Amino acid sequence: MTNSNIYNGTVIHKRFKPKQHFFKYNVFSLLIDLSELNELDKKISFFSLNKFNLISIYEKDHGDRDGSSLIYWVKNNLNKNDIITDNIKIKLLCYPRIFGYVFNPLSIFFIYDKKDNLISILYEVKNTFGEQHTYVFRVEGKNKLIQNNCSKKFHVSPFIEMNCNYFFRTLNPGEKLSVIIDQYDKEGKILFASQDGIRSDFTSKNLMNSYLKHPLMTFKIISAIHFEAFKLWIKGLKFIKKKFKIKNNLTVEN
Repeated sequence: MTNSNIYNGTVIHKRFKPKQHFFKYNVFSLLIDLSELNELDKKISFFSLNKFNLISIYEKDHGDRDGSSLIYWVKNNLNKNDIITDNIKIKLLCYPRIFGYVFNPLSIFFIYDKKDNLISILYEVKNTFGEQHTYVFRVEGKNKLIQNNCSKKFHVSPFIEMNCNYFFRTLNPGEKLSVIIDQYDKEGKILFASQDGIRSDFTSKNLMNSYLKHPLMTFKIISAIHFEAFKLWIKGLKFIKKKFKIKNNLTVEN
């Protein structure tokens, strides 16, 4: 048994204005205790760390995006913002690479103290231009449902302006996974996005079963993003040009 898990579930996107739009697809995610990456690499023959395999995790897909230690990256950013990092546990929720390919619109780092209390969440958001922005939140108390608000600081959809706010609602992962993001502008809600899942142990059998249910998942995700964008364009939504370029930013939110 490990502290890492697999979650099989669904992703939903629902747009409310200026045109209504909806899509839903099945996915599986990994919730990996970063201290177990090397162990999982050795234990599961078709899973690898930082090298090609049927299913793999590359550290260069997250954090500093240079292949350096994700544990160091998380601790360094928490220390710079006065969040204690002694004896912490770091878990990363993400899609894996399948046959070397992945796109993670959203990855989440869950940070726990030595008593397994959740103390911080990092929402790592990527767009299709190869850019990334990470929103860092402190977590106080022992609520199972964590709620966070912040202004949008990163161009994601080509059909949504920057002047918006996010409202995150995230369950501390257990038997179930639930991440909900509502996006608002001055006139009200624009978008609802969610990911849910049911937990299974990180074993060779369960990982292979998840893969067989979604053999082309990572290719489907990026294809779906472009296909749904095309349908929005057909519906007449205005294409919003990205106004500035970033590579990898991080902000600490209240």
